[in-house]
Amino acid sequence: MHGSALVGRGGSIDWCCIPRFDSAAFFSRILDSTKGGFFKLWPTDVVRSSRRYLPNTNILETSFTTGTGSGFLLDFMPVHRYSSPPWNPMENTGFQGVVRILQCTRGQLGFEMECRPRFDYGKIVPHSSLSNPNTGIAHGGSDAVSVYCSAGLSMVNDGFQADGEILEGEKLYATVSNQMSCSHSPEPLHSTELEKGLADTSAFWEAWAALCTFRGEHYEAVLRSALTLKALTYAPSGGLVAAPTTSLPEAIGGKRNWDYRYTWIRDATFAIYALSIIGYTEEGRDFKNWLERNTSGKAADLQVMYGLGGERNLKELEIPELDGYRLSRPVRIGNRAYSQFQLDIYGEIMDSAHIFRKFGGAVDSGYWEYLRKVVNFVIDHWNEPDEGIWESRGGREHFVFSKVMCWVALDRAIRAATDLDLPGDIERWKEVRKKIQAEILDKGYSQEKGAFVQSYGSRNLDASSLMMPLVGFLPATDEKMESTIRAIQAELTNPEGFVYRYKDFDDGLDGTEGSFIICTFWLADNLIQLGEVDAARKLFDSAMTCANDLGLLSEEFDTETGEMLGNFPQAFSHLAMINTAVHLQEAIDGYSSQARSNR
Repeated sequence: MHGSALVGRGGSIDWCCIPRFDSAAFFSRILDSTKGGFFKLWPTDVVRSSRRYLPNTNILETSFTTGTGSGFLLDFMPVHRYSSPPWNPMENTGFQGVVRILQCTRGQLGFEMECRPRFDYGKIVPHSSLSNPNTGIAHGGSDAVSVYCSAGLSMVNDGFQADGEILEGEKLYATVSNQMSCSHSPEPLHSTELEKGLADTSAFWEAWAALCTFRGEHYEAVLRSALTLKALTYAPSGGLVAAPTTSLPEAIGGKRNWDYRYTWIRDATFAIYALSIIGYTEEGRDFKNWLERNTSGKAADLQVMYGLGGERNLKELEIPELDGYRLSRPVRIGNRAYSQFQLDIYGEIMDSAHIFRKFGGAVDSGYWEYLRKVVNFVIDHWNEPDEGIWESRGGREHFVFSKVMCWVALDRAIRAATDLDLPGDIERWKEVRKKIQAEILDKGYSQEKGAFVQSYGSRNLDASSLMMPLVGFLPATDEKMESTIRAIQAELTNPEGFVYRYKDFDDGLDGTEGSFIICTFWLADNLIQLGEVDAARKLFDSAMTCANDLGLLSEEFDTETGEMLGNFPQAFSHLAMINTAVHLQEAIDGYSSQARSNR
């Protein structure tokens, strides 16, 4: 809930950003196989291996059998709370990083450890030194990390190395941490501290997982997605990153490589709904506070996305020195979509407030005043073109989804003012809501296509139309809506039924992309509303095959190659999976949830 690390199947951490998700990576081999740093810990002579998360946690366990024994490797990031005294003894040292514990359970295990930090996404080779036999420091520019290994370290290739063997019942401890967060030179960590950190981290996640109210057929997958969303939340501010990576491509070898390590208002509000319907309401309060704090109550200055601490300038840069993931260039940091005008976010803000109050949140006078400013902004600007939900770089248009979400903004304001007897010009809001709906039905629907289209005057279909029933604009059974669903099934799906965002649309970007996982779940939600539960369940099960062995989902998927595409793990995909699982369970056996009534 501060930074991230991606661990490969072979025990190598090939991506790591600490102390924040958007910090410059010092392990980034995933973006350049030669320049990027890594941290590998693995037994020798492995015959077979498997991995899982320890139940109800974000602690990774990789089990293996070798020619001489068996054992497992645990990887975790200690969870930090903001209380005094520190609940975790590792907080006393300022530790922010990754702990790795290798244990032999039978026979003996030979092991090799190599830690090679490369700062600023691999551009800076550090100056490395040993401060004691078990601890090394790597400095590069303004960055520094501390590396610890209980077996003792040697220096190799401007990094650190250890090897040896452990016997049955023995453990090896290794860590990497952000040295810039420490106020003193690192001291060797004791096994008791690391074991206590493991126990406390496990207890934190188990306690959080216990709050989940969903008990349906796909409980394990729902809980894994919820745990993933929580892990992607930046604890100091309550902001949720869209994904913890940058520049993992939407097509292998292509140019659609973006930095997702920021908080999109859209993604965060969608996540609040997904978490709320399975019992997690505190996150809604955190996001409400984050939103009020970082937007300063000015709807006119609202951005599409922000940095984790509320930063507004997310200038996009390219790193030409890096090869990119499987030669997918350019590698980008920052995201210039932050400066785009996207009207749908105003509807999503109002919808998040609607969800917040439905699950017990209080709308005080200050919050309501802010929401009224959002509504007034929509009234003044709803009929303008924008860049849309997919952040087109091909110019502004009158995107239909954007207009629908403007309708949502008015609709949620009317409901709040009516239900809570709050001040507001309800009659005017109703008039504008009606006007927006009439225009969408007139200009957003193509008689020729028999479907709602992407933008006024367009002939292109867009999967975002599938959100119309999900936000209550039209029921799926409405004649125009059902014909739109059928058109999307016919034109925007592949043979497996997975949904593409759009086709034949010049979005100002080069190259192709895979099917969008969130859009596939949206289609399943629509099929549920149409009463086609068996078809929805089949599509849901197919979409779940896009997850890796740990249940983690990327942004997109290539069904021809079976490859994940886009940044990973992707909040959009996981929140959509939760929604569909809950709605599907409700449709199958009458699972008692509030999902239907919340929108």
